[in-house]
Amino acid sequence: MSSSPTPFWRPDIHADRRPALLARGRIKAALRRWFEARGFTEVEAAVLQMSPGNETHLHGFATTLIDNAAAAHPYYLHTSPEFAAKKLLAAGEERIFDFARVFRNRERTALHHPEFTMLEWYRAGADYEVLMRDCAALMAEAAGAAGAATLRWRGSEADPFAEPERLTLHEAFARHAGIDLLSTVSPDGETDRAALAGQAVGAGIRLAEDDSWSDIFSRVLSARIEPHLGRGRATILCEYPISEAALARPKPGDPRVAERFELYACGVELANAFGELTDPAEQRRRFEADMDEKERIYGERYPIDADFLEALALMPAASGIALGFDRLAMLCVGARRIEDVLWTPVAEPGRGGA
Repeated sequence: MSSSPTPFWRPDIHADRRPALLARGRIKAALRRWFEARGFTEVEAAVLQMSPGNETHLHGFATTLIDNAAAAHPYYLHTSPEFAAKKLLAAGEERIFDFARVFRNRERTALHHPEFTMLEWYRAGADYEVLMRDCAALMAEAAGAAGAATLRWRGSEADPFAEPERLTLHEAFARHAGIDLLSTVSPDGETDRAALAGQAVGAGIRLAEDDSWSDIFSRVLSARIEPHLGRGRATILCEYPISEAALARPKPGDPRVAERFELYACGVELANAFGELTDPAEQRRRFEADMDEKERIYGERYPIDADFLEALALMPAASGIALGFDRLAMLCVGARRIEDVLWTPVAEPGRGGA
């Protein structure tokens, strides 16, 4: 039997939760007004997709579509509206946003929920640095709507009205772990597992024998870097190694890194942004490499959306970003768990069934 908390539908529990839920609504309304005032069109991506996405560690919910001839076809609940949104950019939309309900399997923690809301927006013809300014503005809008002077999570605070700190991955690894990250990445983007492993061990990071370069990168990031991010003010962590940016284009002047950044506040990752890759052949190569790695680790792979790759050939240069709306609301009201700002959290296994 699960040790789930008291059900959200108990009147006393709901009364305690309701102020945070009402604040969530005010935040959503304020952000929607912000986008509409800047000429964005709100869109609604279909939840059912033939591919849930092709990143190694993303896990989709599988389902089956039965057609009119009673034939069964494997489909998935999307992990992000990204593929659909980029098809709309290819169709001619220029500024779009979506408060999308998305679904990710194997994820349930204080910061993760199987079903949640992803706020994504895209700007055709805009540099990804414009999205950095968007993030700063939206944090301030959200805090103002919630009546919050600070963002808070588990004893950490960040000023949502302060200019975010900007830090490259190379700078972050050097500052917080004493690791020269880019010395382990070649000009063509290839990574040196042995070189990174040696530096990581020297920094006191415990490794497994079968850890790949990417695994070691993630271990250092979670253990030594992320705890320091977004303290006092938000942090924009940018210029990820190209191998860690599956859908981002290389940064002009340094092909070792990509136009990717993540937004952190109170040590919590809030958003992930790309200067979007629009080369279908390169995108297919990256997807196939990620699916090979997924099969190695998890014993499964997801189909590649050929329709998406075809649309990339028509898609204009653009930048896009995915922001965890529930997490932002959580920090604005000072909640400890993401479920505290969800109207109807998904029941845990063992609860709610007869």
